[in-house]
Amino acid sequence: MSLELVIFDCDGVLVDSESISNGILARLLTAAGLPTTPMEARSKYQGLRLAEVVLQAEATLGRSLPEDFLEQFERERAVAFRRELRAVPGAAEAVRRVSAGGLAVCVASQGKLSKTQLTLGLTGLRDLFPANALFSAESVLRGKPEPDLFLHAARLMGAEPTRCVVVEDTCSGVTAAVSAGMRVLGYAADGDEEALRRAGAESLNSLDELPGLLALG
Repeated sequence: MSLELVIFDCDGVLVDSESISNGILARLLTAAGLPTTPMEARSKYQGLRLAEVVLQAEATLGRSLPEDFLEQFERERAVAFRRELRAVPGAAEAVRRVSAGGLAVCVASQGKLSKTQLTLGLTGLRDLFPANALFSAESVLRGKPEPDLFLHAARLMGAEPTRCVVVEDTCSGVTAAVSAGMRVLGYAADGDEEALRRAGAESLNSLDELPGLLALG
């Protein structure tokens, strides 16, 4: 069956934001009384919506985080993004080649739409996607690992789920794509390739490999 749409996750797939976000999250959690390293922040909270991060952290801490915790996190993260954020190597060329191959492209992220717009804009990737091709888990009832976000994106992009390919770097994202009936490529440049495979992904070690895996030449 011919492909119609490639759905890209944003953080860790298109923009190299994970180390920045996890560093800030770990520092703020530690300051709030929950000692956390950046590696622990990634392993415990990667792929969760921010509200879910807060709930999980508070359950571990045994009390509420500061009232302005999320506001401070988002403010400091935005400052750091403007200073440090870069595109994932090969991201721009991969998206261009997919589009040139006749496939539609979109972005589906757990994060807020405003965050996706910010990070894609800062890294020069925003113009590679149509104006109506950015999607957030905030627009659906259930985020990843449920299939809602990917099905939502496919529906609005006019594509059949079985004709979609998802590029993901988290097990929750892979699980969501598999549940949506979509082929999924697990980008594991700095993650757990075996865990992504166990979740149902094909391996993608470099975005340079993407056109070939989609038989675009």
